[in-house]
Amino acid sequence: MKNGKPKSDKKNVLNKDTLIKSFFLILSSSLLGLSILWGKVYSIETLIGTFLIIVVLLAVFYRDLTRYKPEIRQNYTQIFLIVLLLSSNLLLGRTFYYILEGFTEWLGTIDPSLPVYAIPLATGSMLAALLIDIHAAILFTVITSLIAGLWLNSPLYSIFTFVGGLTAAFSVVRCKKRSAIWRAGLSVGIVSMFTSFIISLLSANLFNADMLVSMIAAFMNGMIVAVFVSALLPLFEHFFKLTTDISLLELLDLNHPLLHELLVEAPGTYHHSVVVGNLVETAAEAVGVNPLLARVSAYYHDIGKVKMPEYFIENQVGPLSMHDKLTPRMSSMILIGHIKEGVEMAKKHKLPNSIIDIMQQHHGTSVQTYFYERAKEQQEKSAPQISRDDFRYPGPKPQTRVAALVLMADAVEAASRVLSDPTPTRVSALVEKIINHCFIDGQLDNCELTLKDIREIKVSFVYMLTSIYHKRIDYPGFQLNNEDTPKEPAKTQAY
Repeated sequence: MKNGKPKSDKKNVLNKDTLIKSFFLILSSSLLGLSILWGKVYSIETLIGTFLIIVVLLAVFYRDLTRYKPEIRQNYTQIFLIVLLLSSNLLLGRTFYYILEGFTEWLGTIDPSLPVYAIPLATGSMLAALLIDIHAAILFTVITSLIAGLWLNSPLYSIFTFVGGLTAAFSVVRCKKRSAIWRAGLSVGIVSMFTSFIISLLSANLFNADMLVSMIAAFMNGMIVAVFVSALLPLFEHFFKLTTDISLLELLDLNHPLLHELLVEAPGTYHHSVVVGNLVETAAEAVGVNPLLARVSAYYHDIGKVKMPEYFIENQVGPLSMHDKLTPRMSSMILIGHIKEGVEMAKKHKLPNSIIDIMQQHHGTSVQTYFYERAKEQQEKSAPQISRDDFRYPGPKPQTRVAALVLMADAVEAASRVLSDPTPTRVSALVEKIINHCFIDGQLDNCELTLKDIREIKVSFVYMLTSIYHKRIDYPGFQLNNEDTPKEPAKTQAY
């Protein structure tokens, strides 16, 4: 615009963004420089050179990370997490170095240069893999190993740190239990021990006490890493509100208070959630998103229904519906309310923000068509025109691919229950109709699903629903005559 206001706002945003990133750069460079130069006196040239090297390494790190994860540019919490991991990892290593140095001087029989193999620098790499992703962990390991070599003025130690860090990162890629951290630590210890043997071979320092000490120290490295990661991981998860696969698996425990309450108070909704979980997990694997997050989100997406379970058709046991005596607008408000109720329950039980967001988005801004049409039928001619917006869910629309999967699976599973003869052809037509409606209605506009992803999701849903609702054979002696068959209750539209 000509008045320049939008341009000024953009300039302010850029200035704020630049200031914050500059602060993180200065903070991390200062802390990393302190970890390298701690305890020694250097010339001003050495101080400036060390600082500039660190700035270059961090700039390369940030550039590559933003190329791989562009969204991190505005995620200051994650930038601070990376700065904290890098700085604390090196400072922890430096502290360990002085402890081990003092211990060897006290013993007087061990070369002070050997216990450096016990310094647990792989701790940061393992935490980065668990808290961020494997790509960030690899970059983290590269930077840490280069700085460690600069710190001890030893290229061989850079190799040792690099190998141990990569082992730590890749050992927890599929980490599903906290006990797996100890297996990862054992892997780090064994690989580090073998690497120290190779370094001894390169140094022509074989089959003597020094080689044995370095290999023992390298093995202990892995055990120390496991101790620190086990202790620090819950703290990082809590303070940075992060969700790892380990914490997600703990939420799948059927003894969790929310799942247990859902099973007891709303068994129909519980079964619906389990089926939706099966659908989204398979679809998530097909499109390359976290299947565990998808399943857990599906399990909890409808927990708000436990407040008024009888108003949701999957929990109704009699032929009469609770909505028969309510106005369509009131029925709509009750159904919409399960989202707000669920979010409040999730926050009370401290569920991860990623799951709470999906709970808010799993209906998007879709219209409750049944109650909207019912309101139009009951509307008097003199009354003002009824708006579709009065029967919309508050949203927002799905912001992630996992949220979009839960939205589509929720709608598909509910609609599939009304199929009288669920043949593969009819299931496929139903899935096609539901997902196309979500797409046309704009519910998938804000997520990152491609047309190829949507095609894969359709195939996955059809396969799972066909498997669930497959036709069964008639067992001899169990056929029911017409007079033995109980009368079906009046069919009610799924809410």
